[in-house]
Amino acid sequence: MKGQIVSLLKKRYPEYVSGEEISRVLGVSRTAVWKHIKKLREDGYRIESHSRIGYRLLHVPDRLFTHELSGLLTGRLIGRNIVYRETVGSTNELAKELAREGAEDGTVVIAEEQTGGKGRLGRDWYSPGGEGLWFTTILRPPINPVDAAKITLVAAVAVASAVRELTGIEAGIKWPNDILVSGRKLAGILTEMSAEVDRVNYVAVGIGVNVNLDSAGLVEGLAETATSIAAESDGQVSRVSLLAGILDHFDALYEEFIRGHFHRILSLWKEMSVTINRWVRVTSLDGIDEGIAFDIDAEGALLLMKKDGSMRRVISGDVTLRN
Repeated sequence: MKGQIVSLLKKRYPEYVSGEEISRVLGVSRTAVWKHIKKLREDGYRIESHSRIGYRLLHVPDRLFTHELSGLLTGRLIGRNIVYRETVGSTNELAKELAREGAEDGTVVIAEEQTGGKGRLGRDWYSPGGEGLWFTTILRPPINPVDAAKITLVAAVAVASAVRELTGIEAGIKWPNDILVSGRKLAGILTEMSAEVDRVNYVAVGIGVNVNLDSAGLVEGLAETATSIAAESDGQVSRVSLLAGILDHFDALYEEFIRGHFHRILSLWKEMSVTINRWVRVTSLDGIDEGIAFDIDAEGALLLMKKDGSMRRVISGDVTLRN
């Protein structure tokens, strides 16, 4: 109901809309309209009202409300169902819980704040309220579990493409899961899977994007390694618009992936890569290797040319770019 009222007020702006008209269009009492207006104001909407002429919307808060986001999405699957929370420990943890309970394919779990945000390798992810995008998409791909790692690359292309398109920032992709700008981390991806031997039950693709973070407010140790869209573009960005862009790109690319066109996505990934043709250090369960990352193969594995001239195929690991 709140979303319907907001939509009506937006369409009629800068005109006023009478309570009687809202009541008639939505099929509710004028008292119910007033109660929803009151709640919208508590949510941060600035709504002007006059007893004789009605209501007028003056300001929309930069909040990731379902009714704000759903009207912007154009995808067929991702975002069809949205779960919104003010605060969670981790969107990935909530998404996995919902997936185990049967949440539908394409469900997106969004939070304004994470108190226990997760990165790869057990790292924490700084997720302050209202300053970034912290969300997880639940997918149920009809693929073999060995192919699930490719979804991380699909998500990376989606994030980098949306950032470039909507902000003009030349975001680049560091294998396998980071989005960088000028060498600093803008976004990260954490993909977790539940699977059996020959089938995937679900994949939870967690994405964190630093949007309007103030570098002066970053926790100790992050100011040197992290950045945000606001810092790189010298101004704040609408989180709702950026999230809609990422989800729409993800939806389109994921459909390509399911149709067997991963090679197209791989081509886009390489165009935006900041890893290819760089000297890198790779830390994995097999130890530490250094060399030139000269390509990624059709399965998404990193191909490394080592100092001794031998080649190593890296399926998973932590990559550090070297000068």
